[in-house]
Amino acid sequence: MAAGDSAYIKKINRSLIIGKILKEGMISRADLSKITKLTRATISVQVADLLQEELIVESQQEHNTVGRKPIMLSLNRKAGYALGIDLDYKQVTFTLSDLGGNPVNTVVIELMNSNYDEILKLIAKEIKKFDEKCSESRFGLIGVVIGVHGIVSKKEIIDFIPQHKWENKNLKEDLAKELNMNIRIENNANLCSFAEQVYEHHQSENLISISMYSGIGLGVLINGELLKGFHGYAGEMGHMIVVPDGKPCNCGNSGCWELYASEASLFSELEDLHQVKNLTYQQVEKFINDHDQLTLNLLAQYIKYLTVGLNNIINLLNPETLVLNSELLKLYPDAIHEIKANLTSSVSHYNELFISDLGKHAAVMGACAFAIKDFLEVPNISLTIEHQS
Repeated sequence: MAAGDSAYIKKINRSLIIGKILKEGMISRADLSKITKLTRATISVQVADLLQEELIVESQQEHNTVGRKPIMLSLNRKAGYALGIDLDYKQVTFTLSDLGGNPVNTVVIELMNSNYDEILKLIAKEIKKFDEKCSESRFGLIGVVIGVHGIVSKKEIIDFIPQHKWENKNLKEDLAKELNMNIRIENNANLCSFAEQVYEHHQSENLISISMYSGIGLGVLINGELLKGFHGYAGEMGHMIVVPDGKPCNCGNSGCWELYASEASLFSELEDLHQVKNLTYQQVEKFINDHDQLTLNLLAQYIKYLTVGLNNIINLLNPETLVLNSELLKLYPDAIHEIKANLTSSVSHYNELFISDLGKHAAVMGACAFAIKDFLEVPNISLTIEHQS
């Protein structure tokens, strides 16, 4: 066997072993051999390397049977940290996670304006702070992934962000001038769909996540891979026209879906209706719980427009799992029932419909998972957030 072939096989085996350890949480060498179908000798050599690198750790599992306690292998979660960033319209969220995808620190910074240079400096400054915090760990800050609420090309260049009115911005390159580290730029909806699969719906390879906050973003996984299209712009379904000659949109068209079915659109209508500025989720929840009829009428109209778009997406992509990422829908007890009741077409087929449990954290968690996947060099990744008691 050629040296190159041997190195390639070793790399594949390493990836397989790390992936299984990550998925199982804790596993013995014997069980690792059974699951991977690799020889015990191969497992022994690879595990020795990973232990030496401090990427994995050993521990003894307590058990009640007679005999030697098995030595268990698990990922060294504190060996390095991933930074996920959600660059939204009014704020930037920074979440630091350990190598197991568990969030350990989150910082939210409000944006005063859409000035690109100011926001660039803000992001660079915060990344440097996080990098310093991680410097004492074995691998430090292993990767930074930024999710933006706009169109991102395959070359990771920001083509357009409607709310900020940014066009053709190379955030990746501009940050590289300030920072000496690997940074990835991705559409936030893609990160949300990745997070849903990695943390919640492990077995679903055909999944659609719809983010419904300041606009509408669609992240699509087909056979486990992100659907990006020719230039990388696939998924901009928020700008699908659902009302011909309707409300004018920042994109240049009129009647776009996100003008009728995003949370921002409903909040704007509710603020006009109730003569309230800066409406909160708590206030909306109170309107719903008080059975305010005008609010309920607006919600019914909102769900009608929402399902018009969903019906088109379902017919187009035939998803296994459909996840709606909306804090607003969580407040409305009948949301799922009413949405399903409006999806009446005999040709619209999907398997399951959920409201996301990850909510507004989905983008940053997906960003952290992307960074971890790249660092560990595994083809698939499955993570579970450890909830603190």
